[in-house]
Amino acid sequence: MPNTGDQLLDRLAALANPHRLRVLAALQSKGRTYVSQLARELGISRPLLHLHLRKLEEAGLVTSRLELSADGKALNYFEVAPFDIVLTPSSIAEAAQTLTIIRPSMKPEGDPHG
Repeated sequence: MPNTGDQLLDRLAALANPHRLRVLAALQSKGRTYVSQLARELGISRPLLHLHLRKLEEAGLVTSRLELSADGKALNYFEVAPFDIVLTPSSIAEAAQTLTIIRPSMKPEGDPHG
């Protein structure tokens, strides 16, 4: 479970995309792999894959490590980070008490700061 409501929102937002779910599924089944190989397997462009991987990494769902291959090429390897998200009414209530992020959709109507 994320430690705060903000982390929970970030993780749920990262997971609320079918491409990112496919990325996580591929990484889970294959284990550690590099961007070009993963893009080929998923049938998406490397730039698009990078965007999805960045969102997943920012949410703490994947990790990356830059390594040099035997022929001297820099390869960015990604793998699934250990995580467990438990969604129950009580875990959501707990997380909501720690929220610090005010998202545009959460601001009340007529809020002069929104």
